[in-house]
Amino acid sequence: MDLKRKVALVTGAATGIGKAFATELVYQGAQVAVCDIDVNEGEKLVEMLTSDYGKDRVIFCQCDVTDYSQFEDVFQKTIATFGHIDIVVNNAEMMNDRLWELQVDINIYGVIRGTLLAQQFMRTDMGGHGGIVVNIGSNVSVNPYPSLPIYSATKAAIVNFTRAFGHQYHVDLTGVKVMALCPGATDSKSLKDDSKHLLWRRYEDAWHCDIANSVPQRAEHVAKALVHVLTTGKSGSIWLVEKDQPPHEITFSKI
Repeated sequence: MDLKRKVALVTGAATGIGKAFATELVYQGAQVAVCDIDVNEGEKLVEMLTSDYGKDRVIFCQCDVTDYSQFEDVFQKTIATFGHIDIVVNNAEMMNDRLWELQVDINIYGVIRGTLLAQQFMRTDMGGHGGIVVNIGSNVSVNPYPSLPIYSATKAAIVNFTRAFGHQYHVDLTGVKVMALCPGATDSKSLKDDSKHLLWRRYEDAWHCDIANSVPQRAEHVAKALVHVLTTGKSGSIWLVEKDQPPHEITFSKI
């Protein structure tokens, strides 16, 4: 996919990896809807990108991915502004096993809502132009952290959801490809000594073991990996990017 003049909707785009995604997509020539629950940071990013690239390239949409009607409104606003949507990046997430119900709602249900809405507005059999959905997982999608069992479960769910919805059966029906990008630790995620996100404080020893060999990568590197996946990835493919190394596709044995 050539990203010039494509329209992308990115959730969780105000800060961290999502901010890097939105910035890179605009740099690559796309028009981008920056979607986030954080209005202040989202509007700051849009102001910066507008200054660099022009008012016709980026908009901000307040978006709580746990609120289906608000999420749907974001799709409608993006289409009203740019005419259509080509790319949806389901990036919004949280890492906090103490708030596990909200974490599940954002990390799993949010991705499902975003994918179903992408199907609704992009599918060729309903008048859409088709396109690509990229769901953002994590390295714990394939290598779970004992210290974060619920977070690990939410990210693992993204892999099988993506592999199933990315099957050619669905592509043939809708014209929408679905892939996943799973980043390792990045400079936008905290690896400091902080037990607040753990289900129980006694999991601190496990947390230190889980992150002992982590080498944080740059958010900008993960954004470049997203471009690689968008331009070369096949529907249903799962990609891992970590330690500032090139992204590589994860292979799964077929039964």
